[in-house]
This record gives sequence, C-alpha cells and structure tokens, in this order.
Amino acid sequence: MHMHDVAQLFTTPLDAPAFAPTRYRFTDREYLNITYRTDPEALRRVVPEPLSVPEPLVRFEIMRMPDVTGLGDYTEAGQVIPVEHEGERGEYNLAMYLDSVPAISSGRELSAYPKKAGSPRLYVDSDTLVGTLDYGSLRVATATMGYKHHPMDLEEARAEICVPTFMVKAVPGYDGRPRICELVRTQITDITVKSAFRGPARLELFAHALAPLADLPVLEVVAAGHILTDLTLSPAAVVHDYLAH
Repeated sequence: MHMHDVAQLFTTPLDAPAFAPTRYRFTDREYLNITYRTDPEALRRVVPEPLSVPEPLVRFEIMRMPDVTGLGDYTEAGQVIPVEHEGERGEYNLAMYLDSVPAISSGRELSAYPKKAGSPRLYVDSDTLVGTLDYGSLRVATATMGYKHHPMDLEEARAEICVPTFMVKAVPGYDGRPRICELVRTQITDITVKSAFRGPARLELFAHALAPLADLPVLEVVAAGHILTDLTLSPAAVVHDYLAH
C-alpha cells in the first residue's frame, strides 16, 4: 500500500474498516424519550463549561434503529441534559450505550458521540412500551410508557428530536496528554416524523460504577414521548477548543 493510499484512509483495519464510509440514513428510527427532574447539584458535576444548566432536567432515551445504511440493525440508550450555550438552548449528550461495534466506532471516530457498549431493548409488552438497558449482565435502567395513549403534535416531536446537541470529543496523544479536547455542536435537520404519542411513564435507574445513570436520580417524570422517524445525521462543528484556552 502506497503512502498516499494510507493518507486517504478513514479508519482501520486497513483491509477491513471498522465501519462503512457513508453518511448514515436511519429508516424507522423509533424513540422512547422520558424527561425527568433531577438533583441540580448532580447535573452541575457532569455538565462541562462553557455550557450552563437552565433547569434540573434529564432526558433518558432509547432508540430502536432497525435499518441504518452501513450499520444495519441496533439499539441505543443514554442520557441527554438540557443546556444553554451562548444564549442557544440545546442538549448535552452525556452518555450512550449500544449493542453495535461499528456504530460505537463510527460515532466516536467520525464525530464525538460518547458511546460505549451496552444492551438496550425497546419493545411492546401488551399495552406498555418498555425500554431497558443492561450493562454486562446487570440491569441499569427500566422505562415504561402507556402505548399510544395521546397523539403528539408532529411539529412538537420534530422540535424535540432536532434540538441542537453538544458533546465533548477527547482524544489523547501518544504521550498521554490531550491531543484533541473540544466541545462540538450538531443538529438533525433532515427528518420525517411518521408518528408521535404521549402517555404516562415511569423510569427506574439502578446504581452501577461504570454505567452511572442513577447518579442523576429520578425525582419526577415530567414528560414522555414515543416517536417514529426517518432521518439523517448531520456533521459536528467545533464550538470550543479546551486546549486553546
């Protein structure tokens, strides 16, 4: 392999890349979103400056993705936190747990998604939409919502999914010191909302040292949504370089 060929590579292994070189299109991407009130001090410990926390809310989300170009079929769960940055309202993506190595690799390498391995599930149990997340062999989250109780305005659902998202990308150099440490912003704009519903919901989080969702305790469930979409992810842009300050 010539040197100019190596310089054109987007990832390794050289003869079998860890993920496909494509823009990812999601068909029938299904969300269970539960927004809850939590401890404001706990939020301040995990939300990095220059982001600020306007109110003590968290959204626990499980996303079922049965048809993704280049990635196939997988499920993802995590926590996002409503924040502000320079007067713009958005969300900080704290952590994502999923069952696909290519999706973990591409999310971390091509963008700044804070992904790690986990075993989420989203399914219908009789009249209940159920979302669970296991880390290893242990349950760390159980979410339930009444199945399609109340239609949700599709524009409201679109706004919920398309809120600007902030993430931290941290890549160490070979000497152990940071080589990249940036706050980035992305926003979904290419989306079709197929259906959306509200319903009663509950969320239970369980303490775990390496999947610490319960460090942001559930004090009150504020809202829940079940949304079905087709969408394409947008690239991220740097909004703050921590190494330059």
